[in-house]
Amino acid sequence: MVTEMITLKLEDKFLKEIDRIAKENHYHNRTEFIRNALRDQLEYAVMKKYFKALRGDAKPTTKVEYERARTEAFYELKNSKKPFRFPI
Repeated sequence: MVTEMITLKLEDKFLKEIDRIAKENHYHNRTEFIRNALRDQLEYAVMKKYFKALRGDAKPTTKVEYERARTEAFYELKNSKKPFRFPI
């Protein structure tokens, strides 16, 4: 995987909070924590878009709905013999 470096400016207070949370959650460094947080937000945005398309409406997807669907999808993937392709 090719990675590209970006520059990100954050306030000291915010960066210290990131460092604290990263350490508490056993991340190797702040970059790993930030990368994971960004992945989570991207996944949430994609799932939200997917639910809107399934329902055919613009009702916002809540975090609870998202977590429920994520759990159900994980269960289905775990018990399926077919490869999973994300429908986007």
